[in-house]
Amino acid sequence: MGIRLFFIGLIATALAGGGFYVMKLQKDNAILKANAIKMESAIADQKTLIENQKKDFQEILDANKKMNELVSVLKKDLEDLDKRFNKKNRDVGKLAIAKTKSIERITNGASALATRCIEIASGSPLTEAEINATKKSEINSECPSIANPNYIPY
Repeated sequence: MGIRLFFIGLIATALAGGGFYVMKLQKDNAILKANAIKMESAIADQKTLIENQKKDFQEILDANKKMNELVSVLKKDLEDLDKRFNKKNRDVGKLAIAKTKSIERITNGASALATRCIEIASGSPLTEAEINATKKSEINSECPSIANPNYIPY
């Protein structure tokens, strides 16, 4: 009878221990499932973030390309302007003394055109007149390549 009680106690203890072990495994499984859900959510967030960063990077590259194109156009305009100023060894100082009113009128007009060039380069939209200008008399002679996209020099 003592041996029987011993085995019954042993079996009861084993069943109780097994039950507690199964309950612990179920709790661990629930925690692991919750962690997996959090991990999947974090992965989805990271994928979204990476996609947004790729888009932002592409936009930066496109803006940089446009800026480089604008800079090269402005360099060409600057070279053209430099050629106009330095042709025939012109001395603007002597001309200003000899023909003050004419030089003042030309300088003021060119300054207004150059100011408009800076506005356009800074992002100001083109006016209808600037877009539609096709004749040399209609264009902004300081920066025709950015101010007058439809003008084709001949």
